[in-house]
Amino acid sequence: MLLSLGVERRNSVLKIVVALGGNALGNTPQEQLELVRQTAKPIVDLVAAGHQVVLAHGNGPQVGMINLAMQYAAEAGANTPEMPFPECGAMSQGYIGYHLQNALREELVRRGLRKPVAAISTQVIVSEEDQAFQTPTKPIGSFYSEDRAKRLELDKGWSMVEDAGRGWRRVVPSPKPLDIVEKESIMKLVEANHLVIAVGGGGIPVVKDGEKLLGVAAVIDKDFASAKLAELIDADYLIILTAVDKVAINFGKSDEKWLDELDLNMTHQYICEGHFAPGSMLPKIQAAIQFASSKPGRKTLITSLERAIDGIEGRTGTLIKA
Repeated sequence: MLLSLGVERRNSVLKIVVALGGNALGNTPQEQLELVRQTAKPIVDLVAAGHQVVLAHGNGPQVGMINLAMQYAAEAGANTPEMPFPECGAMSQGYIGYHLQNALREELVRRGLRKPVAAISTQVIVSEEDQAFQTPTKPIGSFYSEDRAKRLELDKGWSMVEDAGRGWRRVVPSPKPLDIVEKESIMKLVEANHLVIAVGGGGIPVVKDGEKLLGVAAVIDKDFASAKLAELIDADYLIILTAVDKVAINFGKSDEKWLDELDLNMTHQYICEGHFAPGSMLPKIQAAIQFASSKPGRKTLITSLERAIDGIEGRTGTLIKA
C-alpha cells in the first residue's frame, strides 16, 4: 500500500507526524485498551508503506480523570498529596503511551513487521510572557458552587469561571509551544527506524528558569504541539485526525461545502469569514497553516479517525498546502 496524499513523491519515504485526538481514546482505561487496537491499524498502514511515523495524541479526558482522582483523594483526607497539574499531564502521557505502544507493537507483529515502538515523556517549552497566562481559558477538574470557587481563588490562587450553568471550574492557560526539549532524542529514534509516540496531550508545559525547566499549570493544544514537533523534526506531512472526513465551510447550513484542498490564502480568508469554530476546527486549521507555511513543500491533511485509511490513501480529507 502506498501513501498518495495527492503528492508526486509517491515512491519516496515520507516523514509523517500523526495527531490523534484524546477523545478518540475513550473515557476509561478499559475503553482505551479496545480503541487503541483500532487506532493502531491505520498508523501501521503508514509503516507498512515504508514511511517514518511519529504519533502525537491528546489527553483531555484522561488528564481530567487523573486530576479529579488526585483531587478527590486529597480532599477526602486519604493521606494523598494534591498532585500538581504538570505531573498529572506526565501521568497521562505514561499510561496513554503504554496502551498505544503495546497496541502498535501487536499490530506490527501481526503483520510481520519488525519495528521498535517507543513512547517519549515529552516536555514542551512555553513562554511566561505568553498572553495566555493573562487570560486562562482551558477548564479542568471538578465543578464547584460559586462560594467554594471563590474560596479556592483565595486559598489556592486558582482562576475560576462559571461553566455553562453546570457550576464553577478552574481554568488554566493554553500557551503556544516554542520548542520541544526531547526533540533530539525523538529525531534519533526516528532515524533508527523506531515508531515514536511523543508530545502526548500537547506535552508537559515547562518554562525556562536559568538552566532549570519548571512545570507550569497549563494545557498546550495538541495540534499546535504536533505542528511544532513536525516542524522541528523536518517532517513532510502533518496528519490531524478529527471527527469529520473533511473540513467544511458553511458547516451545518444549506450551502455547506466540503473541501478537498486549500492553499494558505484561501484558508486565511475562510478564517476571517468565521467558518471555523474556536475550540473545535479553528485550532486544527491554525496548526495546519503553521506547519504548511514553515517550509516549502510541507503539507497538512485533516481527516477523520474512522476514515483514516481512506484519508491516508488520498481518497478523502482536506489537504492544506502553501
